Amino acid sequence: MPRIVIIGCGFGGLFAAQALKRAPVDVIVIDRTNHHLFQPLLYQVATAGLAAPAIAAPIRYVLARQKNTTVLMADVVGIDKHARTVQLDDGQRFAYDHLIVASGATHSYFGHPEWQAHAPGLKTLEDAFDIRRRVLVAFEQAERVRDDAARRAWLTFVVIGAGATGVEMAGMLAEIARHTLSGEFRRFESRNARVILLEGGPRVLPAFPDDLSERARRQLEKLGVTVWLDSRVTAIDERGVEIGGTRIDARTVIWAAGVAASPLGRALDVPLDRAGRVIVNPDLSIHEHPEVFVIGDLAAVTIDGKEVPGVSPAAKQMGRHAAENIMRRLRGEATRPFRYRDYGTLATIGRKAAVAMLGPLKLSGYPAWLTWLFAHVYFLIGFRNRLVVLVDWAWAYWSFTRFARVVIEPMRGHVSDHNKEDPS
Repeated sequence: MPRIVIIGCGFGGLFAAQALKRAPVDVIVIDRTNHHLFQPLLYQVATAGLAAPAIAAPIRYVLARQKNTTVLMADVVGIDKHARTVQLDDGQRFAYDHLIVASGATHSYFGHPEWQAHAPGLKTLEDAFDIRRRVLVAFEQAERVRDDAARRAWLTFVVIGAGATGVEMAGMLAEIARHTLSGEFRRFESRNARVILLEGGPRVLPAFPDDLSERARRQLEKLGVTVWLDSRVTAIDERGVEIGGTRIDARTVIWAAGVAASPLGRALDVPLDRAGRVIVNPDLSIHEHPEVFVIGDLAAVTIDGKEVPGVSPAAKQMGRHAAENIMRRLRGEATRPFRYRDYGTLATIGRKAAVAMLGPLKLSGYPAWLTWLFAHVYFLIGFRNRLVVLVDWAWAYWSFTRFARVVIEPMRGHVSDHNKEDPS
């Protein structure tokens, strides 16, 4: 049977594999982890709102009933388009008749890779565990120190980038300080913690219309977040950040400002855009190689002059479309161009605070928050995950309690601990 290799099992790769469930083909799914991650809720793990299993599912479990599908946990290090093979990190090579590359994106520090050690981004469960540890340890260290200036630095949290991830992270940090941890410390009041959201542009949530962006900013400030606009970071170290000549002493800095495509895109040796994404044909295949498809955050797709956003609904649609086009090629039919269906954009800010754009309908505040909540529960993988998340959120709503607050490593400072795993 024709062999289809899928690299990456995020939203794009998973939906491509599922679309081939009943096809007379041999499917090989390769991912560097053993789990599919519901990335839109990853910040909830980072802020102790949810445990990791609530937003992740083993890939083998999800695809267990697909008898034509083999799952491999491995890292792809090379692609030979001419020989039609992919190379794994252990040297193995797998031949393919068709290839779907869905390896996603990583962090971009705009030419300053040294910032990563002091300002972690949020793309994986390991990132979420690292950030959660840094946040919780910051409060613990504030209880230990006696110097007021040192305590203020431990109780200052800086989030860089006011896209959806940055806004959601900043809002959750403010809720942790003002509600979750209130009354638990004796030498300081957690409500006095500062959460600062830095944005290099003129407004938060730049993907939203101006009016919704402004409502989001007001909701953030109501939660206690200090928003700095037109503020470009010029330096980051273990004790804070600099914006031009202004210094912010902060022991916890979180990066949500830049995204770069997976380095695997360069292995295809095709034209890339400035973010390193592969410029694909209208049917999502690459130049001169119609048997290779690139989808998700790795693909630069423009339709009618508009760029398709790097969001999960787009990746899902691309995954299904690439699978359908492969089947058309196997039947000797012409492929079809990809058309993105925009079902709306959502961003949560905090408790009963969110913004939503659903076609011409604009929502903010409590109605947008309810829409965001039910949409995310609905799209989670698996009934158990939906039930667990719904129960956890309901309990947190009524009690302001977060139970995923376990840190098992000794407090030895953020930088030295940031690569250690958390089993929760």
